[in-house]
Formats: sequence, structure tokens, C-alpha cells
Amino acid sequence: MFNRKNLLCLSSVATAVTLGLLATGAANADTFVPLSGGELVKTLSDGTVVTVHLTGESATISPSLGSTPVHRNAWVSGSAQVEVAGEGADGGLITAGYVVGCQVDIAGGSVSGGVDGSVSSAGQGAAGANTGGELSLGPGQATSFYILDREKADDFGAESHKPYNVFAGASGSVTWADQTIGLSGCGGYAQARAFVNVEVVTESVTSWVTLWGQPFSLG
Repeated sequence: MFNRKNLLCLSSVATAVTLGLLATGAANADTFVPLSGGELVKTLSDGTVVTVHLTGESATISPSLGSTPVHRNAWVSGSAQVEVAGEGADGGLITAGYVVGCQVDIAGGSVSGGVDGSVSSAGQGAAGANTGGELSLGPGQATSFYILDREKADDFGAESHKPYNVFAGASGSVTWADQTIGLSGCGGYAQARAFVNVEVVTESVTSWVTLWGQPFSLG
């Protein structure tokens, strides 16, 4: 026969079970991380002004699909806009991507294996750059990948891949949504950081400008 004391005990048990289920759900839920983006204005030696914006940037960190501490998963979104002003300025190239590091401080923007300063018009970046966000890194390692993978025929008709967007005139942009970052092999903390690299060619100068985004944790 139930009395008031029995009902209170049952109520406490039910509350504890509910809280336990909620805690489990929270641990397995995706985490949305808004990012600040950025802006960079640079005047080249011939007076050309290059303005680079990184807007609408965010990351959604999800539980590991591998269910182990060495796996990370995230979906990233953002938009890069470029404006070029000055005599002789007529378009350029935009290359966007992310540097990912395992137990490496990538806040300085100069990481071994990452993109530090430039990507040439041929799409050749620093060591470790590739197209695709499925990465395998050990402690102390960092690498980068490009958002774009534009397939086109080369001068001989063979298949080639370019990681940049070509724009003409005074402005151009690259926008991405839910680009996957899949990281395996990293047993410690992991970070990622967006970069936008712009190549501008005028009558008297060829220059590269790089804007770095806000670093964020992958767990």
C-alpha cells in the first residue's frame, strides 16, 4: 500500500532517471559554434587595394562517428568575399580552406603543413594541402585542405583539379555550407581555422593576400 513517503521516493527516482536521460542526450548532441569571421584590407605596392571578408562563418561539432577519442567530426560553413580597387586591377583567384592541427597551436596562422602566406595560380600550396576534409593526424601534426575542387580539362584534354574560384572585374566570392571535417588518429585536443587566400595580378604586380579566421576546437 502506497503512502506519501512511497510517492515521494518514486518521484525522486523518476526525476533522477529523467535527468540522466537528458544528460546523455546533451552529451550526444551536436554543438553549434558561431565564429567571428574577419576582414583584411591591404594596399599593394602599385596602389591596388584588396579587401577580403569572411562572413557567416560557423561550425557544428558532432559526436564521433567512430565512437572513439581519436575521431572528430564537424561541419563548417562560411562565405569569402573579395573586392579589388585600383587602376589595372581586374579580378583574381580566391582559394578557401581550413588548417587542422592535433595538439598544435594554430592561432598564429603559420603552421607547418598549413597554408602560410600564399597559394599559386596553379593551386600549389604549402606541404600537406589537399582537397577534401577527411584527415588523419597524429600529435604535433597539422595539415590543410581546400574547400573547392573544380574539375576541368587541361591544355591536353586530361582531367585536372583546381582549388580556386576565378573572378573578373572588381569583386568575387566563394560560399560553402556544411563542408565536412573528419579527423582521425588524434588522441589529444584538435583545432581548426579557416583561411581565405587571394591572388591579384595587375600590370605591375602579382600579390597574395591571406585572411585567417577564428580558431575553434574540434574537441
